[in-house]
Amino acid sequence: MKDEDKDFGRKSETELDVELIYSEEEDYNSSPSDYKITTYPADFTLEILAKKLEDKEIIVPNFQRQFVWKQAQATKLIESFLVGLPVPPIFLYKEIKSNKFLLIDGQQRLKSTKYFLDGYFGEEVKGKKVIFRLSSLNTDSKWYNKTYEELDERDQQDFKNRVLRAVIIQQLDPEDDSSIYHIFERLNTGGTFLNNQEIRNCIYYGAFNDLIRLNLNFDENYRKILGRAHPDQRMVDQELILRFFTMLDVSKYQKPLKDHMSRFMRLNRNPSDENLSKMESIFKRTCEKIAKNLGEKPFHLKRGLNAATFDCVMVAFANNLDKHPKDIIERYNKLVTHLNDNNLNTSSTTDLETVSKRFSKAVEMLFQ
Repeated sequence: MKDEDKDFGRKSETELDVELIYSEEEDYNSSPSDYKITTYPADFTLEILAKKLEDKEIIVPNFQRQFVWKQAQATKLIESFLVGLPVPPIFLYKEIKSNKFLLIDGQQRLKSTKYFLDGYFGEEVKGKKVIFRLSSLNTDSKWYNKTYEELDERDQQDFKNRVLRAVIIQQLDPEDDSSIYHIFERLNTGGTFLNNQEIRNCIYYGAFNDLIRLNLNFDENYRKILGRAHPDQRMVDQELILRFFTMLDVSKYQKPLKDHMSRFMRLNRNPSDENLSKMESIFKRTCEKIAKNLGEKPFHLKRGLNAATFDCVMVAFANNLDKHPKDIIERYNKLVTHLNDNNLNTSSTTDLETVSKRFSKAVEMLFQ
């Protein structure tokens, strides 16, 4: 094995140890489907952009890398606007139903502008706000150490009326906003490339995402199954939960798995309270039963958690919660041997035929 192959898939101490399956990596990096998309420029004044952000007409995705610029970086941006230097455009996705804009790229520029207009840098922390002064400019600058309110009236007007170009992206066909995942994946230019679940967390915000992120991911039995007390820094544990719900009705599965999961999350973005309660119940009951019957870390078969074994066994248990075979451990060990011997959990694991065989065999060997 080459050295780079040894490093491929290696996890840091802050990441969940998941076994590398090459077919899943290929699915993970699969190309998008065909879409009809239009892009066009729009020139907004800084005052208008700040107002749209405040009124939530522009939505900033909620994920772990929030506003990260230091005041010195933001000050350089403000100076560029005051001087009239060109500033790179921001990218906005226009949602079909809501007509709102989702900010794909440009959070640091947009928030820095709004903070300067508001007079405070960053959000309130422990009841305190930091005054936004242009303190890192050259001391000879006429704007040195000034707040927006301390600029002369002409400079205030010039700044408010400066234009920041926005590239507007809109999906025309099909009319379902499904392309946004791939657009975000390709256009986001943050310091670290986001993985699939981090992107979903950005764009499919809502009650279902909150259920996974804030509730189910902290379930005691689920953490035992993962063998890790604390949430994964890259949201792999959250993606496994989504995978479970996505595959509960395996008859609806369509390859690639990546898009199948994204489609499920988009369609179930804001379920009714009743459906949310059902989702919570079935997941927690399933985890409780598996932790009780199979013990901790049951899906760590070789080098880490095997996601292909995880999904079919979790779904088999979820659909047979009232069945209690006394020899479930023996049944499970035989199932794992069968999956290993037939490469059902190590090769082509997202292909429709393999998925069908893996899931039907799990039910058959565990509960029939």
